[in-house]
Order: sequence, then C-alpha cells, then structure tokens
Amino acid sequence: MTRVVVLVSGAGSNLAALLTAHDDAAYGARVVGVVSDKASAGGLDIARAAGVPTAVVAPADFEDRAAWDRGLARSVGVFSPDLVVSAGFMRILGAAFLDEFGGRTVNTHPALLPSFPGAHGVRDALAYGVRVTGATFHVVDAGVDTGPIIAQTVVEVLDDDDEESLHERIKVAEREMLVAQVGRIARGGLRLEAGRAVVGRGWA
Repeated sequence: MTRVVVLVSGAGSNLAALLTAHDDAAYGARVVGVVSDKASAGGLDIARAAGVPTAVVAPADFEDRAAWDRGLARSVGVFSPDLVVSAGFMRILGAAFLDEFGGRTVNTHPALLPSFPGAHGVRDALAYGVRVTGATFHVVDAGVDTGPIIAQTVVEVLDDDDEESLHERIKVAEREMLVAQVGRIARGGLRLEAGRAVVGRGWA
C-alpha cells in the first residue's frame, strides 16, 4: 500500500475525495498524514474526522523561509510517505523539502500548463480569452508550476463564464483527475525519465 501525505491550506475538497477513494483497498494508496501551513485550514478538520493524523507547520513559527522548509520536511517525514500530494497547498516548496521529497511530490494546477502558471491560472486564462482550459497534474520542482506533467484534463470555457463559475467546473474535473492519477501512481509507481514523468514502470 502506497503511503500518501497530503499538504493542504484550505477547505480540503481534494483531500476529501482522496479519503473517499482510499477506503477501497484496491485503490492502492492510503492517506497516512495531512500537513497544513494554517491551523485554520478546513482540510485539517476533514482529516481528523477520518482519523488521519495531522500537523501544522506555520511559517510564522520559523525564523525564515529556509527554516520553514526544513520544518515542513521534518513534519512530512514523520509519516514516512511514498508520495506527497499538494492539494490546494498555497506555498512554494523550497530546496530543503525537495531535497527530501523531490520526484515524489505532485500537485494539481487549475490551467493547462505550461500556459497560465501561478496563483491566478483561472483568471489569467479567462482574461486571455481561451476557449478551453482545464487542470494539470504534475511533479513539483523548484519552479512555479514548471515540473514534468503527468496528466491533464480539459474544461470548456463558456461565453457567460466568470472566474468563479469557471473555477468551480475546473475543480470538479481536477478532483476526478487527482484521484485517478494518485491511484495509478500508487499501483504502478512514478519515475522521471529524461525529464518526463512516467507512471506504471515502478518507482525511481
């Protein structure tokens, strides 16, 4: 069984979907810990209700960003994860964390990368006037949404869409993709080959 730690900053809808999936033994993954940068994150309540251990690693509790990165790595490491899933975690993961968990940390982004990276992917895609957008599931690297792409899902942009309506539809597609792809990785492994993410050939 693949051990998964989930990083959250907000309400935890992606986490809830993963917890529902992990109840099926055939899924291949088990969420063993949830870590947040905010004590108020709703995802922590979802984890606790499911009996999953949690930890809070707040940046304000550390002297600088590098110390926070080390603290985050230590807290995640307590759970001995095979895979780390950034699910609505609104922090860039730094060198100390990636030195420990690089190549096995994944993230979802609400746009079709490499277009529209960063915190405002939905707004930027809508402003540009694209007719389709979607979500990307990718390996986290040192850049901002620049890691190797594992999977993408497409969402049509409707004529009357605003940022909120478009984002809500992307979230639905994003959750489905996240659950499916974490299961694929759990059952088949994840490795990087020549800068590409490959699922199903075992773990690197």
